[in-house]
Amino acid sequence: MMYSSRRKPVLYFKEERRFLSGRCTVYKLFGLCMVLVLVSLLWLQLSCSGDMSVATPEDRRVPQPPPPPPPCEVDAQASAADDPSWGPHKLALLVPFRERFEELLLFVPFMHTFLNKKKIRHKILIINQVDHYRFNRASLINVGYLESGNDTDYLAMHDVDLLPLNEALDYGFPEDGPFHVASPELHPLYHYKTYVGGILLLTKKHYYMCNGMSNRFWGWGREDDEFYRRLRKAELQLFRPSGITTGYKTFLHIHDPAWRKRDQKRVASQKQEQFKVDPEGGLTNLRYQVESRQDLSISGAPCTVINTKLECDQNQTPWCLLG
Repeated sequence: MMYSSRRKPVLYFKEERRFLSGRCTVYKLFGLCMVLVLVSLLWLQLSCSGDMSVATPEDRRVPQPPPPPPPCEVDAQASAADDPSWGPHKLALLVPFRERFEELLLFVPFMHTFLNKKKIRHKILIINQVDHYRFNRASLINVGYLESGNDTDYLAMHDVDLLPLNEALDYGFPEDGPFHVASPELHPLYHYKTYVGGILLLTKKHYYMCNGMSNRFWGWGREDDEFYRRLRKAELQLFRPSGITTGYKTFLHIHDPAWRKRDQKRVASQKQEQFKVDPEGGLTNLRYQVESRQDLSISGAPCTVINTKLECDQNQTPWCLLG
């Protein structure tokens, strides 16, 4: 009898039903279990063979430890600063400071990057006045000079609100004499010929020859004008930039006078003294205490904050306090 191909599965099903429909015996159960075990072993063997055939020699290697991480930015900068092309000198960037944190957050990373591009070895020292007296920029610079350490041989008296925008400005070692970076023809605000504020570079030897700056100037202003007279008395020649064509756009002045007013008050005795030359005061009569030193990193740029308490002889300068 002939059957069509479409009926073969049905015939197989009927035959299987006849096999299963018989009486269930121990032998039949044993045989069924053996078949299932053989099928499972065969499937497992095929699976393992497939995995091994796909695996590459690299997959069968012993796992290797991950490569070491690249050096961090600070280490890379430190190794770069050891390059002989950076020269033998190191700058102490002295920043007299009090409660101007927004400006400091901009200043430190900006100056660190600027000086690194010029291959100037440097460390940034923030001289933070923490006493209750009026702000004394000159005394804080004197403190920075004394606390800068023997690893630096020249200094920059640098305002925190003045950023150099022209990379042609020279911050190198001022061997021949004091170098006024923020000269009157470039500073955005102060243009008189005897101005030496903002940014001034000196060797430590030249600063010592001037006995530092006068400590009599509490409040804002006039200490730079008195220091100009000290430079002349020490017979030091003052140098300024040449060939800079950016004019008053050479620097970015980030101080907002409407938001942060300067302490410009003058009491009667102070008005009489503000234009006088201090013939004896300076490094020799500076009185201060260092409360603490803190090494910080601002956006990857290192600096050291020297928290300083100044002392005031109110018999000599009663205007160190107001009210």
